[in-house]
Amino acid sequence: MSKYRSIAEADVRGKRVLMRVDHNIELDPTGALKNDKKIRATLPSIHHLLEHGARLILMTHVGRPKGKADPKLSTATVAKHLQTLIPNSRVTHVTETVGPAVQKAVSTLKDGQILYLENVRFSKAEEGSPTEQEQLGKDLATLADIFVNEAFASCHEYEEASTCAVSRLLPSYAGLHLEKEATMLRTALDDPRRPVVLVISGAKMETKIPVVENFLMIGDDIFLGGCIANTFIAARGFNVAKSKYEEAFIPKCQELMLEADKMEKANIHVPRDAVVASAPTEDAVAVDLPVEDVIGDMAIFDVGKVTTERFVRAVEKAGTIVWNGPLGLYEIEQFAGATKRLSEAIKMATAHGATSIIGGGDTLDFHKRYGISLDGYTFVSTGGGAMLEFISGRPFPAFAALEA
Repeated sequence: MSKYRSIAEADVRGKRVLMRVDHNIELDPTGALKNDKKIRATLPSIHHLLEHGARLILMTHVGRPKGKADPKLSTATVAKHLQTLIPNSRVTHVTETVGPAVQKAVSTLKDGQILYLENVRFSKAEEGSPTEQEQLGKDLATLADIFVNEAFASCHEYEEASTCAVSRLLPSYAGLHLEKEATMLRTALDDPRRPVVLVISGAKMETKIPVVENFLMIGDDIFLGGCIANTFIAARGFNVAKSKYEEAFIPKCQELMLEADKMEKANIHVPRDAVVASAPTEDAVAVDLPVEDVIGDMAIFDVGKVTTERFVRAVEKAGTIVWNGPLGLYEIEQFAGATKRLSEAIKMATAHGATSIIGGGDTLDFHKRYGISLDGYTFVSTGGGAMLEFISGRPFPAFAALEA
């Protein structure tokens, strides 16, 4: 298992520390932050660095400005809010990412103070060609003595200047939250308690197939929900009627199911029954049917009760559970039943000693929508797409410079 150099090991007193954070927060129509969870997730690292005398320089992206300055996506609002969370430290915002004005602002920083850079994606070099990224990395590296990556959600299999190019030019460390994310997810991949159960759902087969392929090798049971499950149901030869699925992936699903039949490969559990309706509405008549009875104008909107209980029985016996994605169209309550039952089962298994790791934007939204506490799981990932890429076993170039 990889070990990452942690900021807990770094001597930062009097040093200029450039930290990449994930403060990519949506703003409401008035320009106010919709929530500050991502900022709060980085506070332990921020407090640690300030308390140890660092001169802290923060950078993040906000939205997708595509290399052009957009006042609506400025980090000024984020910096202003951060100041309210750490009133005893001065937070100064600068309207550039690199350049003479930024260099001057950095030169005036004192121990325990923060300079917040403008949105790194205002520069097209952030996601540009390797040459462009390398140059931006060099410019960013001139600002600091040490680099810290505290932006797990912004770490992917592709490179960006603010996570990769700069990290190769400075002594680099993992932030406290990124270190925890990587360590927990790596434990599930490299040294899990068995049986290992993966529950995966969602709409895009392209992002989920690599995860299924990896867990065929390292897991014991793979349970499917959502549009992914519909595609596998169709691949088994059943009519999914009006259900949303991806026909182009049927051959791949058939290939994976054949692979799962081999010795020492995880079992893929395709739903045997489903909750169907003619429309995705609260007042639609919903029926729980075996998948072979789905016909006409019916569409699958949730996993059926028989399948749900099969999922639950496996979860109850699991040593490690990885869950990404609600099982049904959870936004409509009558199609959220399987996901609610799954949540209860995972928390119960965790209370009995299992390690549970959950994540994904829709998974977290499900909990918020129904007022279900995130307490009771071993770990809740903030990574979204980064979590999926990580558990697919793909290498993250942003992590290479952080390895001890």
